[in-house]
Amino acid sequence: MSLLPSNHPQLAAMISRRRLLQAGGVGALTMALPGTVAAGVDSDRGLRGVAADKSCIFVLLCGGPSHLDTWDLKPEAPEDIRGPYRPIASAVPGMRISELNTRLSTLTQHFCLIRSMTHVGNISNHFDAMHHLLSGQAGAPADSPYLGAIMSRVRPSERNIANYVWLIRCVGDPVFCAPNIGSGGHLGAQYMPLFVGSADNHPALHTFRAPEELQPAVEPARLQDRRHLLTALSPTRLPGSDPNRATRDWDDLHRRAFELANGRGGRQVFELHREPAGVRDRYGMHPLGQNLLLARRLVEAGVGFVTVNGWTGSAPGQTGGGPPASSWDMHGSEMGMGNAFGNGSYGMGWCLPCLDQGLSALLVDLRERGLLERTLVVVMGEFGRTPRINQPNIMPGRQHWPSCWSAILAGAGIRGGAVYGESDRIGAYVKDRPVRVQDLAATIFHALDVAPETRLGRDGFTRPINTGQAMMELFG
Repeated sequence: MSLLPSNHPQLAAMISRRRLLQAGGVGALTMALPGTVAAGVDSDRGLRGVAADKSCIFVLLCGGPSHLDTWDLKPEAPEDIRGPYRPIASAVPGMRISELNTRLSTLTQHFCLIRSMTHVGNISNHFDAMHHLLSGQAGAPADSPYLGAIMSRVRPSERNIANYVWLIRCVGDPVFCAPNIGSGGHLGAQYMPLFVGSADNHPALHTFRAPEELQPAVEPARLQDRRHLLTALSPTRLPGSDPNRATRDWDDLHRRAFELANGRGGRQVFELHREPAGVRDRYGMHPLGQNLLLARRLVEAGVGFVTVNGWTGSAPGQTGGGPPASSWDMHGSEMGMGNAFGNGSYGMGWCLPCLDQGLSALLVDLRERGLLERTLVVVMGEFGRTPRINQPNIMPGRQHWPSCWSAILAGAGIRGGAVYGESDRIGAYVKDRPVRVQDLAATIFHALDVAPETRLGRDGFTRPINTGQAMMELFG
């Protein structure tokens, strides 16, 4: 896609897109600018207080964790349903979660448990379930933008800060990846996220680097010379040109690109070595824990929407812990993933303590820094898992289950210490107060102060951002 306005073919003929980027000296920076980051950094404390008015950290537990083994245990159910874990008491009387959640159990007063998530229709594959969840719609059209892209559109940053960042893009088998995570859907590519990290470049590695988009291609003096060149070639300077939306976007894109490439603020956000060792250890030195720490740094720097891939990496003593998308897809031996209740890379004994460690550290960190009241934290998978355990006497696991699953919400006005909704006695179906993906999205928009009647689109065709009902009982 060209960065040049279509109503100026003469400019397109003068300079190609590749040469334009080369002239700018910022490499791929301009193409990724919707996900760029710039922030002031204090060498003693870390990031300066430039957080956005409202932000969201959406922790997507790709693969779909079992609600029956995490936040909606059924200790009275038959053995082939309840699994090996027992519920433990928490800081809130009567609010019980898995015994593997040793840290979160002390923080239940700060978050709400939803136990009645449900997909409309039998959406039992990762691809469609993620698409509907992330777009906040049931029966979402193929070109639907995702929540982060929508927030990027309705809440553009005024600080040259990223609007939308995705920490480790899901990769591997395409069944794991929602189709529009790399685009802005019908809103356009300018609302796609900046992808940060990979299986070989994640923040738990000492070699972790900021995205290439934030690496300057030339020294500052030459960069300024190239900026003058691009200014001269700007569409708004051509005879007879109109300062329409396309040309304004073009100029703004390059202005922000040069500001970012000419400073170190954007890269410093990603330099986790600036954090005290004790803080990093508290989050956990695994991909999920360090990405949650990075998410805190990003919202502290003013990023509006951060999606964190819930990938936990390989368990100790193992290699090849699956692609960065599938930690929670615990099928057991039916899919060659080992014991879902074991300590392997696809085992609840490894993955859930990682989440417990990182998420508890994030909630405490946000609260202590005064950020929790303006940062919404959402933690969930794209669906749940079957009540009945498959092959319980070999290497057990659970299959996909879209009819009922759980989620955690915290911050941004969410009332802590609450349980919303209820599943039936074996966790198969919703018994009380079902929550559809559009209702969850409406709640997210409400928490982030986005008007429910907001409509978005292109070329004069607009669509409502949401058709659900916000769970107003969660706010207090």
